[in-house]
Amino acid sequence: MFSKLPVTVARKRSAAVKRTAVGLLKKERFDIVVCDFLASTANLPPDQPYVLFEHNVETMIWRRYAEQAGDPIRRSFFRSQAHRLQAYETSACRRATRVITVSDADAELLREMCGVSHVSSVPTGVDAAYFSPPSMLEAKLACDLLFTGSMDWMPNIDGVHWFVKEVLPSIRRRRPLCSFTIAGRRPVAAIRALESVDPLLRVTGTVADIRPYLWSGRVSVVPLRVGSGTRLKIYESMAAGIPVVSTTIGAEGLNVSAPQNIRIADTPSGFTSACLELLEDQPMHNNQAVAASRLVRENFSWETVAARFEEILDTCAGSPRPHTSRTTS
Repeated sequence: MFSKLPVTVARKRSAAVKRTAVGLLKKERFDIVVCDFLASTANLPPDQPYVLFEHNVETMIWRRYAEQAGDPIRRSFFRSQAHRLQAYETSACRRATRVITVSDADAELLREMCGVSHVSSVPTGVDAAYFSPPSMLEAKLACDLLFTGSMDWMPNIDGVHWFVKEVLPSIRRRRPLCSFTIAGRRPVAAIRALESVDPLLRVTGTVADIRPYLWSGRVSVVPLRVGSGTRLKIYESMAAGIPVVSTTIGAEGLNVSAPQNIRIADTPSGFTSACLELLEDQPMHNNQAVAASRLVRENFSWETVAARFEEILDTCAGSPRPHTSRTTS
């Protein structure tokens, strides 16, 4: 509560990791050091150049927590954390040799928020061949609606609770036997408890392979109200041949087109209608699934994305640290 560091950074700080990093940097000569996520910067020596890979704009996540908080105490906490994160994220971006984001929207946001220009974007990628559906599917895993993602992450927890409370009952009024599977690691107790009161709702916990669940689902739902970066779960669903219904925030930063390859809805009634259309209209379901699969394979395969990432790192090798005259506000 009283640390100058935001909690998302403070809880990832590790003396053991820092000692390991220092030892490796003394022993080896690396062309590039990449900090994967903002919090990893806390475990590097302060004078070590690095490329920062920002999967999210962390400050934006906590600002949205504050917007969604239901009581003044939580709202105050989230606001204070967002303030600390903005100061830390700004400092980390200015110290970095290059900042890489997962969308043009995030890149522009960091340029404006942090006063930096050395920001590049690389789109989220997926191993399209790996997620391609087989000819035979596991019937025991079949479900109407599917959510995938780590179930100990606050945006996912918030989104699932909103969907179960505000959307699923409306869908059930027309389709009483509509099933919903939540597939993701480390579900918190509040998520686990959902299946005890709903026989058509399943919480899998950690699974060895997420693909069979994607292949056996009818519609993938991404009901996120908080977040930043891009949602890999959307491209994975598309590559697996399952159509997606998402909120605007859920699909933020992705190069998608609604309603051709995704459905976007932000209200309970809109989300309900989109899910029901895809569940009940087979041609519409098939057309969206095919268009989405084509989008991923042609534009967001691992080969395409990795080549872009490598190209950026090549330009950074041996580059001097950028200079900025702006100060943190």
